[in-house]
Amino acid sequence: MTPGSRGVIEVDGVTKRFGDRVALDGVSLAVAPAELFGLIGPDGAGKTTLLRILATLMVPDRGQALVLGRNVVADLWTLRPRIGYMPGRFSLYPDLSVDENLQFFASVFGTTIAREYRQIAPIYGQLEPFRDRRAAELSGGMKQKLALCCALVHRPELLLLDEPTTGVDAVSRREFWDLLGQLKASGMTVLVSTPYMDEANRCDRIALIQSGRFLAIDTPHAIAASFGRPLLAVRTADRYRALLAMREWPHTGAVYPFGETIHFVDARAEAPPDQIAAELLAFLLSRGFSDASVVPAVPTVEDTFVARMGSPSGDRAA
Repeated sequence: MTPGSRGVIEVDGVTKRFGDRVALDGVSLAVAPAELFGLIGPDGAGKTTLLRILATLMVPDRGQALVLGRNVVADLWTLRPRIGYMPGRFSLYPDLSVDENLQFFASVFGTTIAREYRQIAPIYGQLEPFRDRRAAELSGGMKQKLALCCALVHRPELLLLDEPTTGVDAVSRREFWDLLGQLKASGMTVLVSTPYMDEANRCDRIALIQSGRFLAIDTPHAIAASFGRPLLAVRTADRYRALLAMREWPHTGAVYPFGETIHFVDARAEAPPDQIAAELLAFLLSRGFSDASVVPAVPTVEDTFVARMGSPSGDRAA
């Protein structure tokens, strides 16, 4: 956002507790108009709590949240018709058909499918062949598209999506994010939460959230580039045994599985990358990993997230 500009979402020092558990710990955030913004973090990080507060479904204990220039507590009835909200759990009526669900949500906001057809056409076009099918009988990906249609049918100015692709196959996930890109291109502001780090790159900006706090807020490229340490990828047939061995090496800062490789960060801040790679390979060869290879790796958002939240259990801190 540019200095002095007003965000579609402005969160200032919001805290929310559930008994002794702190779900949000004084978080602040601003989302610009027509921005596709991602909340990236694991289950229990605070993503759903923040989205529910922004959707006027929950009241913060402290701090303030403004959506479309309105206070989410004082102006909830003014705000609700202007927001589209898709909860993480499928919450439509399973015994109603695709069309019946859409007609119901359209009627709640005083409109019709016919009147809003252009708004939902990119998504509804994929659902229309199944318009008479019960929602319970749709595939996971089609259920999510129906839920998105229902959230859009009243032409909201802001779309809030809580983990919309969780449990959906890879092809449906990609199609869903393509649809979000189309909505952003049309000028809609979208705030979406996800536990999938690979989806972060589809966003304009992201916030890494863990234990109710933001670890970083920036573009995906800038967050990945902020890793700031040599990162090495280790390949070997016996990955698990190699992982255990590297945890015992005195120079290990962090080591964790990453796809088909193991990512390694050295504890020595000033050691040259070539020296680290040569010493690590020599160590692995000495432990019997004759097929091991060690090559430089490009840090990702996931690597930065791991580094900022602390290493996985059993590793020394990065």
